[in-house]
Amino acid sequence: MNQTDRTYSILIVSSSRNFQEVIDAHFSESGFSPLHVVTSISAAKRKVSEYTYDMIVINSPLPDDVGTRFAIDTAMDSVVMLLVSNEVYEEANYKLSGQGIFVLPKPFSKVMFATAVNWMRSAREIVKKSQKKTLTIEEKMEEIRIVNRAKWLLINERQMSEPDAHRYIEKHAMDRCISKGEIAKEIIDMYK
Repeated sequence: MNQTDRTYSILIVSSSRNFQEVIDAHFSESGFSPLHVVTSISAAKRKVSEYTYDMIVINSPLPDDVGTRFAIDTAMDSVVMLLVSNEVYEEANYKLSGQGIFVLPKPFSKVMFATAVNWMRSAREIVKKSQKKTLTIEEKMEEIRIVNRAKWLLINERQMSEPDAHRYIEKHAMDRCISKGEIAKEIIDMYK
């Protein structure tokens, strides 16, 4: 499976009619769905309150804002690219690249834009992988908390030592081919 086989939700924030051609050329392929286009930062804020996007492209400036604050605010949940005039590119890039925001100077070529979109795809895949790892770590931490709670119940209710309570949970989990967390939940339910 290559990157073009994946589907990415995308929000385009642009008030420029000329940018519509760029959107059609690069985002009409099947790899982007849903593709939402809004013409102001206030409309974009409403959209992100309703939906989480994989990617957000902001064509600055917009009628109600430049878009930098919105870019920073959404960069935690989405891969963001801010398109700025060549005159402010250096300053914007200096301020925003440290926030994980791609900054592209205008005007740009089709090849440059396509390359930037591919970088966004790659960045999104990295974010997805790290989110999965975070979930796995959080799930493991939760299981450890539940097992520890069950061990303390066994220590208090059955006067087991901590190693005996640990062995008890492990043995019952292995005997029944279920996780230690499931055994721990049963022990907790038993002593409620």
